[in-house]
Amino acid sequence: MNDPITLNGISLTAPSVRRQEEILTPQALDFVKALHRATASRRQELLQQRQARRQQISNGADPSFLAATRNIREDTSWQVAPTAPGLEDRRVEITGPVDRKMTINALNSGAKVWLADMEDSSTPSWSNVINGQLNLRDVLDRRIDFTSPEGKEYKVQGETLTDLPTIVVRPRGWHLPEKHMLIDNTPIAGGIVDFGLYFFHNAQRLTSQGRGPYFYLPKIENHLEARLWNDIFVLAQDLLGIPQGTIRATVLIETITAAFEMEEILYELRDHAAGLNAGRWDYIFSVIKNFRTRGPRFVLPDRNLVTMTAPFMRAYTEQLVRACHRRGAHAIGGMAAFIPNRKDAAANDVAMEKVRADKTREAGDGFDGSWVAHPDLVPVAMEVFDGVLGERPNQLERTREDVVPNDKALLDIASTPGMITEAGIRSNIEVGIRYIESWLRGNGAAAINNLMEDAATAEISRSQIWQWIHASAVTDDGEIITHRWVEELLDEEFTNLQRFDGDRFEDARELFEEVACGEQFPTFLTVPAYARFLHEAKELAAA
Repeated sequence: MNDPITLNGISLTAPSVRRQEEILTPQALDFVKALHRATASRRQELLQQRQARRQQISNGADPSFLAATRNIREDTSWQVAPTAPGLEDRRVEITGPVDRKMTINALNSGAKVWLADMEDSSTPSWSNVINGQLNLRDVLDRRIDFTSPEGKEYKVQGETLTDLPTIVVRPRGWHLPEKHMLIDNTPIAGGIVDFGLYFFHNAQRLTSQGRGPYFYLPKIENHLEARLWNDIFVLAQDLLGIPQGTIRATVLIETITAAFEMEEILYELRDHAAGLNAGRWDYIFSVIKNFRTRGPRFVLPDRNLVTMTAPFMRAYTEQLVRACHRRGAHAIGGMAAFIPNRKDAAANDVAMEKVRADKTREAGDGFDGSWVAHPDLVPVAMEVFDGVLGERPNQLERTREDVVPNDKALLDIASTPGMITEAGIRSNIEVGIRYIESWLRGNGAAAINNLMEDAATAEISRSQIWQWIHASAVTDDGEIITHRWVEELLDEEFTNLQRFDGDRFEDARELFEEVACGEQFPTFLTVPAYARFLHEAKELAAA
């Protein structure tokens, strides 16, 4: 059994990972501890406010633009900070977890930016947390390589850091604790750990090589949460003697409540703001989560039918571009989750055209760039944005004053075309179970049916099931969706799963039933999944 150890006032409860002493230095731990002590109580208050607001929405109060912050929206004089080095041109960004192979592939992809993801595409095992930090530092020290079990060697191309995609790190959201690091028996926020360790070790490394410490901020629900992040940035820069404004942050607008406060979020972060991103999958999940008990007006059709052309999604993306460009910030489009299938050329061609149409719409709407999940999609997205941007790095000059902010349009869920089908229910069950199974084995990005599924897409799958059951929704065949029927379909889909040695499907099914079919609705599936993950790790250590 591994007993906890305490270093500089922080208790470490996980078995040691190779080279972790390079990351968990006394100075780095002191830095993380200072960030935690300065922000822990405010974080808890904001999480409680989230719950209160969700309850208000559940009770019938639709979100709207805030009267208290109208002056910020109407004041045309303020702008965010000037664009930082390496963020001028973001026309294609590739996303992925910070494992060694993905790190190298992303940096060799030809994208302009790599979103180094410590959140939705990464399981927060202690090994992943530490190795992600090591991999990022090894990149900056130019000592990263990888050899696959088959003997294939991977090395980073490019002579200098400025030859590579600009690295933008996504720490965990405020809701996820890091239970392997405790202060006064209280877990440190996962986001503080991810941000703090990366910033401490790499801020100087980055600035000395012509880049800076840049971040994506996930799951923010309002401008007060953005203010907390801004205060953390100010404190972090002060503690290390880094000039204020060196940090840049792009906020994912991936919650329905944040969509009503986009300019306010930019305002709170204005000295550190780089832009906003249309985090489409989490956004859809947030709509379902917040309005899941509000009846037919908020019931969406099959997951694959909720596209970016749905009226409420069009309102969201167009208002995002307007908010960003009015304030000099970049607007970044959503992720193309398709994974190329080199064995099926016809299917591949159809999917590529869908990706092309998606990126063409975004570029035409004024977005400055967009996300892809696979290196093979970089050329497609690049070609589309090259065609619109030409030699320009972005299209900030398109202020989209033709778009009129409309809070009612953001909630026009009922106009989404499409029906619920049995095939859609089955697909949600399959994706949910297969993704959770992958997550429990430590892989937070799972290729399922030629799509890259992460926590956000799995959240849609399980939350739709929950909502359809509790709303007694009806399929296109007239079948009422009941708990009993879903259980029958679940039995059938589970039987059809391809099993393998060491799989976690039994556990995944149990957890899926908890988060999709239970009476209560867990706010995030990763929270009970993380608890299960930790319990199993503890039992293994005790064995």
